[in-house]
Amino acid sequence: QVQLVESGGGVVQAGGSLRLSCTGSGRTINNYAMGWFRQAPGKEREFVAAISRIGGATYFSDSVKGRFTISRDKAKNTVYLQMNSLKAEDTAVYYCAADRDLARDMGTKSQSGIDYWGKGTLVTVSS
Repeated sequence: QVQLVESGGGVVQAGGSLRLSCTGSGRTINNYAMGWFRQAPGKEREFVAAISRIGGATYFSDSVKGRFTISRDKAKNTVYLQMNSLKAEDTAVYYCAADRDLARDMGTKSQSGIDYWGKGTLVTVSS
């Protein structure tokens, strides 16, 4: 079993930055592709970013491309989401996820097929 715990959420003003962390426990997450998703109030959960098992390939949704960066630290069993130039529409609960399949497919495959999910951390961007 893999347990995922997100941290780093909070309130920031538009244009600011925030760094989210997702730490795994139980089995290592280093054998999984990792991703970030978000869900705004009243909306469906959507893909944000993903990173491959090795960490050499990253993928982003069009809405965050150029503003967000995803990375991982295998020694710390942790994945990060660096969010810059935040906008009000970035307000959401952010979830990390682990999957045994390709990071390249995390944004298109059924979310029910993803192996593990964290419980989320709230990011609020004020304007």
